[in-house]
Amino acid sequence: MTRFGRRSVFAIGFGLTAAARAAAEALPEHERALYDAAQREGELTWYTGQFSAETSEAVGRAFTERYPGVRVNVTRSTSQVAYQRLSQDMRARTAQCDIFASTNYGHFSVLKRQEALLRFRPRNADGLLESIRHADPEDFYQASYIGLYMMAFNTTRVNEADAPKAWRDVLDPRWRDQLSVGHPGYSGAIGLWAVQMRKMFTWDYFTQLERNRPMIGRSSQDPITTLNAGERAVAVAAPSATTLLSISRGNPLKLIYPTDGTLLVSAPAAILHNAPHPNAAKLFQEFTTGPGYSQVARRYFSQSLRPDVPPPEGSRPLAEVTLIAPTLAEAETGVPEVRERWRDTFGV
Repeated sequence: MTRFGRRSVFAIGFGLTAAARAAAEALPEHERALYDAAQREGELTWYTGQFSAETSEAVGRAFTERYPGVRVNVTRSTSQVAYQRLSQDMRARTAQCDIFASTNYGHFSVLKRQEALLRFRPRNADGLLESIRHADPEDFYQASYIGLYMMAFNTTRVNEADAPKAWRDVLDPRWRDQLSVGHPGYSGAIGLWAVQMRKMFTWDYFTQLERNRPMIGRSSQDPITTLNAGERAVAVAAPSATTLLSISRGNPLKLIYPTDGTLLVSAPAAILHNAPHPNAAKLFQEFTTGPGYSQVARRYFSQSLRPDVPPPEGSRPLAEVTLIAPTLAEAETGVPEVRERWRDTFGV
């Protein structure tokens, strides 16, 4: 066991104080005041389902590097599971979560009606992409993630000419036992995708998809794991970020931008009204809407939230992509509906 003497402890504390002082001097004024208050709280807890565990931890480290002395407790799960955990906290009247982020933006309509969110608009949100600058006109939540969900294939198993081009192409019997997809009961993004497919093609789309016996995981990221393992040939509703990160590490994958539209998921984040560390949470919202956060996300191939940070390598600019997405109202009512019908259709 490592033992620290009084001088060592003093040196560590002095070093942290010096680092914090230097960091504070480099911050803009609106962040400096929050940082002073956040240091007294020392930490925050982030329930998140939008990034992979690896990206989430990288974001947490980058935040602490910018604001020494304020730690991020990353609680990463799929979005539906994160929401269930938050709902359990609320029923137990236990305040554990400071920041909640989910790819199912319907969650935030419910939380807002329940008066569970703290109104706060970070100053750095003024620098976001114009389309997401005002995610909520009343400022109870902010955009914290843009995800593109499409298809991907293993190039050692499928020739590009033969790969599916549109969402309905995966219903062809030739793809029987070759598909992989996430589950709307766990993944917020897959819930939104299911709502959108039902809207475009009726539920018959899933009846036909079931006949091809897709491998069903939980997270939207699970199908990429099955492609890398060679267990399946085509991933359905896969996140571009996870796919591009996998490609960068040498895996033989390729993205498919469906001709009938790529699903856009603009995921919010919000501070809980009973957040145990409200100042640290506000500072985290400033960070997530600032350039540093988008720079970290970009390194893991997630989309930038800001015009001053370019899109990730290998991703098409958003202006060149045909985008589709359910409305906020469709998400709130539709995801619970498709979740139940999914279980009836697929038996999982």
